[in-house]
Amino acid sequence: MNRSKYIQEKKQSSRKRLAIKIALIVTLSTVLVVGVYAVVLKKKAVDAADRAYQALDDRIKSDLRDEVVEPLKDNVSILFVGVDESEKRGQGDSNSRSDALLVATLNNKDKSIKLVSIPRDSYVYVPSRGRNDKITHAHAFGGIPSTIETVEGMLDIPIDYYVKMNFNAFIEVVDALGGIEAEVPYELTELDENDKRTVHLEPGLQELNGKQALALARTRKLDSDIERGKRQQMILKSIMSQATSIKSITKYGDLIDAVGDNMKTNMTFSEMKSFFEYAKGGMPDVETINISGLDDMSTGVYYWLPDEEGLEQLKIDLQNHLEVSPSSSLVNENSGIKSNTDINESADDAIFSR
Repeated sequence: MNRSKYIQEKKQSSRKRLAIKIALIVTLSTVLVVGVYAVVLKKKAVDAADRAYQALDDRIKSDLRDEVVEPLKDNVSILFVGVDESEKRGQGDSNSRSDALLVATLNNKDKSIKLVSIPRDSYVYVPSRGRNDKITHAHAFGGIPSTIETVEGMLDIPIDYYVKMNFNAFIEVVDALGGIEAEVPYELTELDENDKRTVHLEPGLQELNGKQALALARTRKLDSDIERGKRQQMILKSIMSQATSIKSITKYGDLIDAVGDNMKTNMTFSEMKSFFEYAKGGMPDVETINISGLDDMSTGVYYWLPDEEGLEQLKIDLQNHLEVSPSSSLVNENSGIKSNTDINESADDAIFSR
């Protein structure tokens, strides 16, 4: 072998070794960065979960459960409560109404979810008031415990967990995900989180930021509470779809920051992690359900009167999905009847502002 050929082969061998070294350094650096990111992300998640955690006094489980549920092995339910709060309206105001109520039942065997929207003006028995009222007032007169008790009585199922979010949390979650895709049914101009009419949307499928998504979720002037509930279900499904997509992994840090200070829940960090099982294969199967009923203005105050037959069937469907038995103790003989002896609703509404 001549000298020049030997030198050339040696250079090639050196370049190969250098390339391998560089590849190893890049690989190890990537693993290290990912590992550090995972550790930092977990610490942020734990800190955020600690800030968001709010137990329900001495309530360890629903009164309709014999034992405490475990999300990894049991069918469970979650009540999502969107409250009428912002910096302008006040944070944690005991008089705030629930602006959105959605109940999710999760079946652990088939990883399916039923998502029920409850119209905010549904006329139901509110235990904290001792009479029938709009379900939105359950939170105003008794907070989350009153809301849970009312929903359990209405649907005759245990509510295992709750997630309460204010306007700021909703906006920041959507923005942290880089926006969501949603169908705007018609042109609308709506209030923002500061009650200023600044949000204008054209109809059609489009990307929405947090303020726009909130406006779409809240508006009800051009249709009804039922359609409003459908939009809220659509938006929640879109958030779930975006959050479970691979491209959102790098946004989890911002997402955690978004909910840490603007969300309350009785779920521990460990319990939250359990629900990732439902998203392992991507977006889980979500069935959206709306409560049928009638508009009522017979007293001069608007109510949504749930259809009793439809409500009974819904109770059965949710009980079957959770694999629980009905509770006769929840039956209230006045829960579907409006009485002229009810307290004047306009006096109650004077307490609140929209």
